[in-house]
Amino acid sequence: MARRREILKRTTLPDPVYGSRTLTKFINAVMVDGKKSIAESIVYGALEIIKSRNPGEDPLAVFDKAIDNAKPMLQVKSRRVGGATYQVPVEIAPSTRQALAFRWIIEFSRKRGEKTMKERLAGEMIDCFNRQGSTIKRREDTHRMAEANKAFAHFRF
Repeated sequence: MARRREILKRTTLPDPVYGSRTLTKFINAVMVDGKKSIAESIVYGALEIIKSRNPGEDPLAVFDKAIDNAKPMLQVKSRRVGGATYQVPVEIAPSTRQALAFRWIIEFSRKRGEKTMKERLAGEMIDCFNRQGSTIKRREDTHRMAEANKAFAHFRF
């Protein structure tokens, strides 16, 4: 593996409807098998459902707040010290926080019981906006695990 220089992050183009780079990344995360137009219709449809369920609220603001509420701050990593393996709490990089929030929202929206993916995604985003639901529970479990293993924080390196 080459160690010459830092690899530059690619910049994503803002989405055509709302002009948000975060929304573009989320659409790419929803995309399966390279079918971007289907992913766009799912996400934009979910935002329309959010707009109809929360009148007076900007759907993009609801989306951004839902992502912020789902982002974890800490996680545990396994670290082998001596003969024992410790669960060491570490802070998460901002890009990884966002990726985990996207992944969890999509994962739990796929497991929901609504009829279409648009409705499922809208329901999960509204739950995240209101700080409830499976995604927020996963975030809280991750934080609880990190808090429980705070005694091993000195193994971080």
